[in-house]
Amino acid sequence: MESFLEQYGYLALILGTFMEGEVAILVASSLIHLGLFQFPVTVVVAFLGSFISDWMYYLIGRFNGKYFVAHRPALAARVEPVTQFFIRHKLQILFSYRFLYGFRIIIPLVVGMSGLRPMVYLVYSLVSGLVWATLVSTFGYWVGRLFELRAKSFEENFLLIVLGFGAFGLMVGYFIRRMATRKMKLSEPEH
Repeated sequence: MESFLEQYGYLALILGTFMEGEVAILVASSLIHLGLFQFPVTVVVAFLGSFISDWMYYLIGRFNGKYFVAHRPALAARVEPVTQFFIRHKLQILFSYRFLYGFRIIIPLVVGMSGLRPMVYLVYSLVSGLVWATLVSTFGYWVGRLFELRAKSFEENFLLIVLGFGAFGLMVGYFIRRMATRKMKLSEPEH
């Protein structure tokens, strides 16, 4: 595994963060202390994968969002409350959506559909993306040092470690999502 990471580690990281990045960035950053990854490069590569994904969904939302959502009924049901929440809490969402596990596809789509200008979204996505990549990489680095994780640790306990990182990400995402959903319900006008 160590030779694989030395050869393809950053490529795997960019693909992982493009898909839904917390586990990928946590695994990579937990191996920084071994020299398999470098901290600044890990932050930049993780940011780029996430940034590309966000912009892809933003552009889909901006240029074809209504059609895209209309042909996906499950997505359409999730878009409406997020759209209303975004309208009421635009700045908070733009700065924090990368930390909202489970919302990282739908929020850029909604932002694109909202008509927010690309240059405005660029500023928010740069700032929030770099903060996200730096904070998550820092957390992963300290977990790796604290538990002395090695590439061999991932080979022998891959499923447990990925499940542990995944569970942590889901737990944080669940609580943030629950708070956001609760705020959405509280801010809905009564009929």
